[in-house]
Amino acid sequence: MDYDYDNEDGFNDSYDYSSEHSVCAKEEVRSFGSVFLPVIYTLALVVGLAGNALVVVVYASRLRLRTLTDVCILNLAISDLMLLFTLPFWAADAVHGWLLGLVACKLTSFLYSTNFSCGMLLLACISVDRYRAVAHNPAGRAGTGTRVRIQWLLVCALLWAVASVLGLPELIFCVVKHSHHRMACTASYPSSMARPAKAALELMEVTLRFLLPFLVMTVCYCLVGRTLSRAPGLRRARKWRALRVLLAVVAVFLLTQLPYNVVKLIRAMDIIYGLVTDCDVSKGLDRAVQVTESLALVHTCINPLLYAFIGSSFRRHVLKVAKRLGQRLGRHPRHVSEEPVEIPLNTYTQTQSQSGSEDQATSTFTI
Repeated sequence: MDYDYDNEDGFNDSYDYSSEHSVCAKEEVRSFGSVFLPVIYTLALVVGLAGNALVVVVYASRLRLRTLTDVCILNLAISDLMLLFTLPFWAADAVHGWLLGLVACKLTSFLYSTNFSCGMLLLACISVDRYRAVAHNPAGRAGTGTRVRIQWLLVCALLWAVASVLGLPELIFCVVKHSHHRMACTASYPSSMARPAKAALELMEVTLRFLLPFLVMTVCYCLVGRTLSRAPGLRRARKWRALRVLLAVVAVFLLTQLPYNVVKLIRAMDIIYGLVTDCDVSKGLDRAVQVTESLALVHTCINPLLYAFIGSSFRRHVLKVAKRLGQRLGRHPRHVSEEPVEIPLNTYTQTQSQSGSEDQATSTFTI
């Protein structure tokens, strides 16, 4: 997350090399970041907090978590919130440098990296669960008893553990050091392992944060789309609306994450082969990191719209709250005339009361 612009070859993470290896001074890049980053981070914080906090409140207080998708959406909102809470620290760092000490530097860097990774892995898990529910459970008989709920928790715990492992380098190697007349929170690797370690971490992050989730999402949603296109109970217009949402989910992920990961790949190649030797190119790469990483953060603001508000039970509850608020204000919300498309997730909830009665509930993925 830190941008240290005077290190070797213009990399954004410090390797503790001497200043003689710097391509050039980058005061222009720092000035650009001190204006651009606080504005973007503030917008992301405001919008992201509103949407993700609403998701957490609704799921935690009103809705039963009937599917693994519900559990992942709740965890995704929590992960996005934790990521967003680190942005004020990075905004202040972009303007004034790091003023909060070593412990805060390590924890903030660790939380940023861990939650960024966890969000990407949860998106992949959601796509797998949707495919499994639509294509592999046609009878709709996946129980939600204690055993199944424990399995859901284990899946989420595994994803958080993998994300935490990806964040460990930040916790271990981040230091506060003096850089160009101010303090900087930056990853500093021992000189003996700087190049191979940083290159390996960059490639691992691209693989686990982008390539793996993107491939899983693409395959799963293509299979879900094929199943929907063959479903006899849906009219062609409704099928197309359903497919458009699936396309939107993949397209938004691709548009927000691809530019940043392309830049990371270029940085990895630069670390390995020393490709960047021109000052202007080095400055352009640094600015590209700032812009594309900010674009990647936009996904935390869009996640509530893509994953929570397309759930029928979640949206109904939000509409009920809006209706009550409208009645109190003497206004009535407009009715939406477009009929929603419900894709059954085919999950069967079986709860037995003291009298022995059973209650069946099916969760739906509403378009």
